[in-house]
Amino acid sequence: MNIKDKVIVITGASGGIGQATSLSLHQRQAKLILVARNAEKLKDLNRQMNDQHQIVAADLSTQSGRQKLLSYCESVGHIDMLINNAGISDFVEFERNSDEKINELININLVSPMLLTKALLPTLAKAKESIILNVGSSFGTIGYPCFTTYCASKFGLKGFSESLKRELQDQTTKVLYMAPRATKTSINTTAVEQLNKQLGNTVDSPQIVAKAIIEQLVKESDRVAIGWPEKLFLKINGLFPSLVDGAIAKQLQHIKNFARLNVSVDSVIEFPKSHVNENSDSERGNLSSIN
Repeated sequence: MNIKDKVIVITGASGGIGQATSLSLHQRQAKLILVARNAEKLKDLNRQMNDQHQIVAADLSTQSGRQKLLSYCESVGHIDMLINNAGISDFVEFERNSDEKINELININLVSPMLLTKALLPTLAKAKESIILNVGSSFGTIGYPCFTTYCASKFGLKGFSESLKRELQDQTTKVLYMAPRATKTSINTTAVEQLNKQLGNTVDSPQIVAKAIIEQLVKESDRVAIGWPEKLFLKINGLFPSLVDGAIAKQLQHIKNFARLNVSVDSVIEFPKSHVNENSDSERGNLSSIN
């Protein structure tokens, strides 16, 4: 699809991937509706783009927030694309996770984009052709220790995307799914960053992910995963999950150690190199972390 002059809603626009994608879409002369909870961050982003776009500050995990965005989109007349990018994560052993955090993460990562998509389908249908792009994760295909709730939400988003894509095959709205690997954004705590470093995981910049998203939109590619060997691991996990079980088992104690040392992104902590044998290829793994 030609991006120029297309009206595009992007959620989580103030985050790392959201900002990079918004700037890339701006360069291609799209007409953006930037959505996030923080109005000031949205204004700062829009200023970088000469205040050419519209902003909607809304908490999409609430009915009132979704209604606010829906009302604005209906006033526009139609939208050509919806990019469901907003999301949060948590790196913690499952039994240590709070009920409140589990509910919040599933709501924001899965339930909210489902409900928003449902609300905006009639507006998308008004366009000659339209696209819904759901930004998931490689962890939407590979279950990974201490990201249990996050993985559950992204597995759900992948299933939602695939099911809705097939349901809308007789209509003009297409559903696409993007699975980034580990990406350097503020969603990752210091512990996650250090775990990726110790395990030898490649970490992409938000700009790399944004470039892949733009290419996917232009080509209208149904499913895109970023990175090698991550693409291989996704296929192996689907065909021979026991092989991935074994690879992760070798990393498990290291992963749990980092999860127990998990700190906020604003903290500084040094992790002893003894957590991982950096010279052991079998324990470095290259299994990607969160986007």
